[in-house]
Amino acid sequence: MTETAQPNRGVRLPRDARRAQLLEAAQHVFVHNGYHAAAMDDIAERAGVSKPVLYQHFPGKLELYLALLDKHGTELVTRVREAIASTPDNKQRVRAAISALYEFIGGEGQAFRLVFESDLRGEPAVEKAVDASLAGCIDAITDAVTADAGLDAERARLLAVGLVGLSQTTARYWLDSPHSISRDEAVSLMSSLAWKGLAGFPMQS
Repeated sequence: MTETAQPNRGVRLPRDARRAQLLEAAQHVFVHNGYHAAAMDDIAERAGVSKPVLYQHFPGKLELYLALLDKHGTELVTRVREAIASTPDNKQRVRAAISALYEFIGGEGQAFRLVFESDLRGEPAVEKAVDASLAGCIDAITDAVTADAGLDAERARLLAVGLVGLSQTTARYWLDSPHSISRDEAVSLMSSLAWKGLAGFPMQS
């Protein structure tokens, strides 16, 4: 690691605070190095703790990675559900859901790379955690589409998969490409595209 460790060595923290600190350090190392190149030594150094302290909270690197996936996957699903619940207006729901995905992907710490760009997708536990996060978003949108468009669950879910795929693919492209388009404008463009498709169904106001 080339960065200076955080000055926390020797400082006693409550268990929850220490766990949060370790997760933050691990997120930085995993995002910048990838899972396979990340080392527990690097994470401990980044957090400013000894390796025994790190192992007191997480028995291994995989468990640490899965804890991060659970944290951020839960955050993502919560954002999408809250966005949909924030307004009864269907057009605004579409925008809110897309905006929630863009905000997650554009957030500090690049947590989205753990969810959408994991280099450990071949690991069953990781694949299960990532799939659960995406399924949670799809479920939230499916519920709204089923209730508002009069579609059966299977067809509503297919539309929800399309909306999530559209949002996360374009948000990652927008984030990683040189551009002069603001996030708000990008959200507006993709919301307009999505709504023109969804508006073709008998949405109820």
